[in-house]
Amino acid sequence: QVQLVESGGGLVQPGGSLRLSCAASGSISSINAMGWYRQVPGKQREMVAGITDGHSTIYADSVKGRFTISRDNAKNTVYLQMNSLKPEDTAVYYCNAVRVVTATGDSYLELWGQGTLVTVSS
Repeated sequence: QVQLVESGGGLVQPGGSLRLSCAASGSISSINAMGWYRQVPGKQREMVAGITDGHSTIYADSVKGRFTISRDNAKNTVYLQMNSLKPEDTAVYYCNAVRVVTATGDSYLELWGQGTLVTVSS
């Protein structure tokens, strides 16, 4: 069974930085795309950044120039480097993986992590 395990959330002051990590556990053959979403209570989950297995990236306008998504295909891990954090970046951040194929041939259309809380506050 494949799981996405996130780490790196926490409390940071405005202007600070955090790095989120998300590793896919299990024997993975391929993952088409990985990404990060975030959700604030009472609001819809929104896409923050995404990256394909070919390292093409996409960002929400609100984080362009401040956040950087990267990926280590060998480790089946995706990262989100968040700089110049603002209070409005406060949210639960969720890792996402699309079209996951395991070494045994099982496939998953989409997987989600459990979420990690990022709080930006002085």
